[in-house]
Amino acid sequence: MKNVFLIALVLVVSLASCEQMEPKADPVAVEDFFKNSEKTSFELSPNGEYFSYMAPYESRMNVFIQKIGEEGATRITSEVDRDIAGYLWANNNRIIYLKDTGGDENFQLYGVNIDGSELVGLTVFEGVRTQIIDELEELPDEIMIGLNKRNPSVFDPYRLNIVTGEMVMLAENPGNYLGWMTDHDGKLRIAIASDGVNQTYMYRNTEAEEFTPVMSLNFKETLNPLFFTFDNKNVYATSNVGRDKEAIVLFDIANAKELDVIFETDEADVSGLSYSKKEKKLQAAYYYTSKQQVHFLDDEAKMLYEKVEAKLPGVEVRFASENKAEDKFMIRTFSDKTRGEYYLYDKATDKLTLLAELSPWLDAENMCDMKPISYTSRDGLTIQGYLTLPKGYKAQNLPVVINPHGGPWARDYWGFNPEIQFLANNGYAVLQMNYRGSTGFGRAFWEASFKQWGKTMQDDISDGVKWLVDEGIADPERVAIYGGSYGGYATLAGLCFSPDLYAAGVDYVGVSNLFTFMKTIPPYWKPMLDMMYEMVGNPESDSLLMAAASPVYHVDKIKAPLFVAQGANDPRVNINESDQIVKALKERGVDVEYMVKDNEGHGFHNEENRFDFYRAMLTFLNEHLSTSEN
Repeated sequence: MKNVFLIALVLVVSLASCEQMEPKADPVAVEDFFKNSEKTSFELSPNGEYFSYMAPYESRMNVFIQKIGEEGATRITSEVDRDIAGYLWANNNRIIYLKDTGGDENFQLYGVNIDGSELVGLTVFEGVRTQIIDELEELPDEIMIGLNKRNPSVFDPYRLNIVTGEMVMLAENPGNYLGWMTDHDGKLRIAIASDGVNQTYMYRNTEAEEFTPVMSLNFKETLNPLFFTFDNKNVYATSNVGRDKEAIVLFDIANAKELDVIFETDEADVSGLSYSKKEKKLQAAYYYTSKQQVHFLDDEAKMLYEKVEAKLPGVEVRFASENKAEDKFMIRTFSDKTRGEYYLYDKATDKLTLLAELSPWLDAENMCDMKPISYTSRDGLTIQGYLTLPKGYKAQNLPVVINPHGGPWARDYWGFNPEIQFLANNGYAVLQMNYRGSTGFGRAFWEASFKQWGKTMQDDISDGVKWLVDEGIADPERVAIYGGSYGGYATLAGLCFSPDLYAAGVDYVGVSNLFTFMKTIPPYWKPMLDMMYEMVGNPESDSLLMAAASPVYHVDKIKAPLFVAQGANDPRVNINESDQIVKALKERGVDVEYMVKDNEGHGFHNEENRFDFYRAMLTFLNEHLSTSEN
């Protein structure tokens, strides 16, 4: 511990001296952080003759098509109510895209030609959510989708013609299948069933056969099939069976047997595996420490990556997409101080062409460094995170915003985060922490969060505040907490269970009552409800624990002012969660501001709503954590 303290102290001192030598950042308008990117989400057509991207049209993100080598682009969609949620190339002539209504997350699938003609609604069913199971690249006019049309709680797989809209159900979900997987020929070969806490892997050799169970695992054990081997016999998967950290394994799914470990590391869960469809060989495995790490499995892939990386120094480099011939690649760059750029790389000519900056109005030199940090929790766990200090301020007695991530079974990553840069630009230090339960750190760290909402999970956040205060970075009288979803819950829990720790809180679509939260989850979460009972709490057998962890029952402890923001159509955290806490606080005379957007769901996606929210947040924080002393 002594060495850890000394290292941390040296870091703080060096940060302080560095910050004293540089000028403060120029002020940036709120809108510049949160307006839509100029162009983003670039993809290559399968034949490599075109690329697509999303760009604003009447303040909503729509799809544009451009021929490589030409200047002009064609807008092929005209959505004005809400941004398109996502899109892909179905074939060389047709794009498919998803959109929902007012944030309800009941995504509907549409198809349109690359010249903007023949726009067709393919799954326009009220109250139905569309999933894409497989793009079926070898069948240019078909894709495989999942719909909860027959039963809102489960998804049936369909083969869909993207031109005519004709659908054929491939199997009827018996009521407990959570996922489906195809082989490289687009044949439906694997299904994953669940009784709520145990997953059963169902397998068949051909689509003419019935699915049969081959193995079962408790949900705490992970076997996640990624894709079939190239002969369609076995699968590559991530697995923590018999180990703490997830590894990439070769698995005989028919006989439920691990055949080989492709790659593993004690540093973190290995989460991804890439391969060449053309060459039919594995390329690289991916895992995340403070930044993404790549372990190459193929020398040619490594040489290609390093060649491109050398052309783009000082930024993270990602291969975003490629054409079918794998001789043209869409390259994405970013850092902690810039949203980055998209480039087209031609392998044959070794030419890299800049296509777009995502936010050219933001100057990277005016942004702040996001520095990986770690501290020790009160019970001895290492908590990793990121600290962003405002540019040009001494790292001493700063106003701080604690920003726990949502999920909670997710994690924070290094990179450009507009919220973090927005707060730092306005004089706030920001601490993000991957508290226990955050993913990527192994099974034991994940399981340590079970039934710990408002308890040790919250302690990890509080310990981050203590670390900042002990290091002299934070002014203990000017610490706020802000988060969305579970981070919103953590905000409320922080104000309730550590009322002297925070001067203010901002709850963004957060849970306030664990009982009502469990009752209002989307129907397609219900097959996982027993698992949620083990991870969060059972409303019957754990009623005392859940009541103790529900902020709505502890509003009498809140001392700090609170700002609450909520989407009226939120399918994950029902608006009643925010209504309850606001009503309870107002009845006690506590200062609470409440923003509701009627055309939003779990978070604000429409540009004008983002502007309203962050303007109001800044006014609120400045009022209660005045930055005038810095």
